[in-house]
Amino acid sequence: MNLKAARQRQKALRDANRRAKRPDRDDVARVALFWLIRRAIEKGQQMELEKFRNKIVSMLTDQGFDERECDAVFDDLVAKYRMGGSPFRRKIHLIYPDGPDQEV
Repeated sequence: MNLKAARQRQKALRDANRRAKRPDRDDVARVALFWLIRRAIEKGQQMELEKFRNKIVSMLTDQGFDERECDAVFDDLVAKYRMGGSPFRRKIHLIYPDGPDQEV
C-alpha cells in the first residue's frame, strides 16, 4: 500500500470513528489515568500512588524518556488532578456533529 492510500485509509477510519463517537486508545487511557489518580488521592492512598508513579516512570524511561522529565510530567498531572473537577475539554464535535448551532 502506498503512502497516499494509507493516509486516505486512516482518514476514512478516523472519520468513521468520529461519526460513531468511538473513543480511541488515547481517550480511554487519559480517562483511566485520571480516574486512577483521583481515586488514590480521594482514598488517601499516597503509598499506592507513589508505587504507581515509580512504575510508570520506570516504564517510560525503559522506552528512552528522561527520568527527571517523566517525574515532572507525572507530578504535574497529579497536581492538576488533585485540584478536582474534570481536566478534560468537552468534545464539541461529538456533542454537535453537524456544527455548534444545532439543538441537542
